[in-house]
Amino acid sequence: MEQDYVLIVEPNLTGHRWRYVEWTMQACTEAGYPCILATESANEDHRLARQIVAANRADLQIAFVDPEERPRGLLRGSNQYSRFHRYFKHVHRIVSHAQPIRLVVVPYADYFFYALPFLGSPFRNTPWIGITMRSTFHHHKVGIKSPDRPIVNAVKALLFKRAIRSAGLRTLLTIDPTLPEWSAHNASKDSAAVAYVADPFPDERAENPLLARERLGLDPTQRYLLVYGSITERKGIYELVHALARLEHAPTLIVAGEQDAGTRHFMRNHVRSLTPAPLVLDSFIANDVERDLFSACDAVWLGYKGHYGMSGVLVQAYRFGKPVIATEDGLIGWFSRRCELGPILKDLSSASIGKAITETMTSWPHEPQAVPAAREDLLSRHTLGQFKQTLLQQMA
Repeated sequence: MEQDYVLIVEPNLTGHRWRYVEWTMQACTEAGYPCILATESANEDHRLARQIVAANRADLQIAFVDPEERPRGLLRGSNQYSRFHRYFKHVHRIVSHAQPIRLVVVPYADYFFYALPFLGSPFRNTPWIGITMRSTFHHHKVGIKSPDRPIVNAVKALLFKRAIRSAGLRTLLTIDPTLPEWSAHNASKDSAAVAYVADPFPDERAENPLLARERLGLDPTQRYLLVYGSITERKGIYELVHALARLEHAPTLIVAGEQDAGTRHFMRNHVRSLTPAPLVLDSFIANDVERDLFSACDAVWLGYKGHYGMSGVLVQAYRFGKPVIATEDGLIGWFSRRCELGPILKDLSSASIGKAITETMTSWPHEPQAVPAAREDLLSRHTLGQFKQTLLQQMA
């Protein structure tokens, strides 16, 4: 008898999104739920897509579905929320005709979430679970620094409250620990559950720093500042490089992760201005190299621009006991301040960055003033095992 599948829909496998897909698929198959990933055909050569195809498993499938070439209806020229809503609806229609679907999981529901009050569920009668990563309308109300947009935030709050009442939505998971509390006080009783899922990072233990440096070919006596992940201008990398070029006794910069074209061009033109010369790894970082990088470095850069959500890099820095240099904005600033993870940047001027780097390299890590239990409760839950457990609880 043919089994019903869990359908996971993610059109974009860049940045961190593919990892959420991978972890969701692992959770499903480990619990005995066969699953199928639907994504755009442009992702056929992505490492995750190749892994799924090569595995050739009946319980782990992939379907490549592109948007309709000529959208039908009155909304074909509408905004991005309705365009993505139309894509997810199209995917569900195509896949469910070929394969029985018991549940849909959307690792990034922000694609279409604010279209739900107007268009309803894109999955017809199939129940679904979504994860929101960019719901920031409530931040001013709970003390998180973010842009002050009272009208926009009020409208999004209203749309959010209506969206979580959409038929079929079983649970909305969020990587923001303040959103479930806000929802509990503001949403109606007939709304779907809003629950916290800790933003995970692959479970690793710190390596001996000297051994890690030896494997990476690093100087055992030098100081190292790590910038990690998908490297774009929003990482604050431009400002960091300019600040390091002006700083006496600067640490060695390590930039590890795939760069976009603009950042690659910038780095090519500016690395010569840095002393000591930086280590630049412009490629996908394997798990063992990632472990060595976090073990070997002295601090981690989180001076991001226009990013108000959570960061797996913050979790990894915490796990490896490394101080962070973070902007005060969004959840990164909220976690960093509350857990005393490192100096907080008021702005990204060279003077501010230079002062924070000097402070980090001379004064951190220090004994936190926060209550240890509260500190542990915030970030110790950010494990891959906890993520899978939370997801499976909602799927059961």
